[in-house]
Amino acid sequence: MTREEFQQKFGIIGRSKAVKDLVDIIMQVAKSDISVLIYGESGVGKEIFANAIHGYSSRAIKKMVSVNCGAIPEGILESELFGHEKGSFTGAVDARKGYFEISDEGTLFLDEIGEMPLTTQVKLLRVLETSEFMRLGSERTTKVNVRIIAASNKELQAEVDNGKFRKDLFFRLKAVSINIPPLRDRKEDVNLLLDHFLQNYSLRNKRNDLIISNDAYELLNNYYWPGNIRELKNVVETAAALSKTNVLTSMSFMNLLSISSSEMINRNLPVYLNKGAEENDRELIYRALIEIKKDLIELKSLAVNHVDTKISTDENVEMTEVVPLEVLERKAIINALAYTKWNKKKAANLLNISERTLYRKIKEYDIQ
Repeated sequence: MTREEFQQKFGIIGRSKAVKDLVDIIMQVAKSDISVLIYGESGVGKEIFANAIHGYSSRAIKKMVSVNCGAIPEGILESELFGHEKGSFTGAVDARKGYFEISDEGTLFLDEIGEMPLTTQVKLLRVLETSEFMRLGSERTTKVNVRIIAASNKELQAEVDNGKFRKDLFFRLKAVSINIPPLRDRKEDVNLLLDHFLQNYSLRNKRNDLIISNDAYELLNNYYWPGNIRELKNVVETAAALSKTNVLTSMSFMNLLSISSSEMINRNLPVYLNKGAEENDRELIYRALIEIKKDLIELKSLAVNHVDTKISTDENVEMTEVVPLEVLERKAIINALAYTKWNKKKAANLLNISERTLYRKIKEYDIQ
């Protein structure tokens, strides 16, 4: 199977070098039973890559069971993983298999494993080392043959250093480590993903006429994508659902982009993230570019769709009449200045002229 066939079969969208390198590694390690640890921010598609590893392995005929360790309350996580006997705790009215037994001969995907409590980590390590465990309330061991794929959006080495993750379990899991880069670091994949999700939405909703405009592509390619592929998918589907036309423009997406982080008090304030200085600077630049783009598009929309009521009646010109160009130009400048509250830089951008030219025109037409 070629790399392209592999990507198509398992739904891995991307033509960037990063994606190609990841696919090559996955195709190489999938055939073994070695444990795999997948790193990546939330929304980059860690489960898709885990599915590809399982689907290309000799265990593909069996189940891959996915468990989000961060979504299950600490008190019942052990029961969910290892099962329990009847009466082993309040509410245990029947014996129940855990995810290890359910995924026997297959693959168990432990997502957000960095959220797993230390007490559960001890029992997980035992299963990895001995391939056996005991249900809660049982005195009998159960043998299983399960391949483990784990994933985390945290740096587990840092969690080990902080005493929040067991070192022995970390080394046992990281036999092969795969790092999925965030979407902002593989911009050449954005358009492919946009088209893919729009096509899927169109097929499901019988909207085969939907297209994305060039200005929308430009906006979305310059966006930082803090929510990665998950955010991109949601943005495309929401824009398509809300659109009253078949063309999704930049305005269709503008209000759907989550520029601000929950850590921000004001969108104009810098954001502290636990990243390197270079990455922080790059994120702030991306956000500043998006804000400028939003301002310009909003100004253009206002200039096209509205008439400023503050303009005196002698400036109102019927567009059906033949009038001198300087009258139209003067009116356009007055409108732009009114809508930007006399911000000459924004008005010049709106009019697609230099700020120096705008100053000259204001003097020439005696605009006050």
